[in-house]
Amino acid sequence: MALLLLVVALVSALTTMRLAIHVREVRVPDLRNQTPADARRIAEENGLSAQVDNNYYSPIVPEGRVLSQTPVGGTLVRRGWEVRLALSLGPQRVTIPQVVGRSYRAAAITIAERGLQVGSTDNIELPGATPGQVIAQNPPANATDVSAPKISLLVAQAPSSRAFVMPSFVGQPLGSVTITLQNAGFSVGKVTVAPPAPAPGSTSSSTQPPASATSVNPIQPVPAPASIVVSQEPAPGQKVLAGAAINFVVQ
Repeated sequence: MALLLLVVALVSALTTMRLAIHVREVRVPDLRNQTPADARRIAEENGLSAQVDNNYYSPIVPEGRVLSQTPVGGTLVRRGWEVRLALSLGPQRVTIPQVVGRSYRAAAITIAERGLQVGSTDNIELPGATPGQVIAQNPPANATDVSAPKISLLVAQAPSSRAFVMPSFVGQPLGSVTITLQNAGFSVGKVTVAPPAPAPGSTSSSTQPPASATSVNPIQPVPAPASIVVSQEPAPGQKVLAGAAINFVVQ
C-alpha cells in the first residue's frame, strides 16, 4: 500500500510539473506584414515581447512592415520570450557608391550620406597598398538586388613586425652563419673573438706587464669566416623581430 501511494504521488507530481511547464509556454504569433507597433502589441497579448533589430530591402513587403521574425510563427516558447523582428525597407532605391581606393573615413562618410551603413570591416596586409585605404567592398558599386543597406569593407593595414624564434648557431662557422642570416632578412651585428685559453702551467703574474711598462690597448683580432661561433645574442629560443642584428662570440 505504501509503495502504491508513493507511485501515485510521483505520477501526480510529474503531471503537475508538466502542466505547469505547458502553462508557461505559448505559441509565437505570425507577426509578418504588421507594423512595429502592432507587432509589439500582438506579442504582448501573447505573453511575449518584440524588438526590431534589422532592416532589409524587399520588393514585396511594404516599407515599415515586418519582413521576418525569429522565432517564426507557431514556435512553442516560454512566456516572456523576445521575438526579434526585421523590417522591410521596401525596394532598393539607393545606388551603392564606389568607395574602393578611398580612406576608411572618407568611405564611411560617403556611405552615411547615401543613407547606408558600414557593415563588417576587416583589415589585411597588402603589399603596395596605403594603410587605411579601402581595397574591396561588398556589395560592389552600383550593385542591384541588394538585401541589406550595409556595405562591408576590406581595409589595408600597415605591415606588422614579424617575430621569429632564434635558432642556435653555436658550433657553426661564422661565414655560413652570415649567409644564412642575410638570406633570412637578418644581419650580423658585433662579432667578438674570444681570448685564447691560458697555456697549462701559466700563472696570472706571467701575463701581467711590469708596473713601469706603458699601458697599450691590445689589437682586437679580426674574425675569420672559418671562426666557430661559441655564443650568440639573442640566445637560442628567444623571439627576435625581422631585420634584427645578431651578435656573436667566436674563436
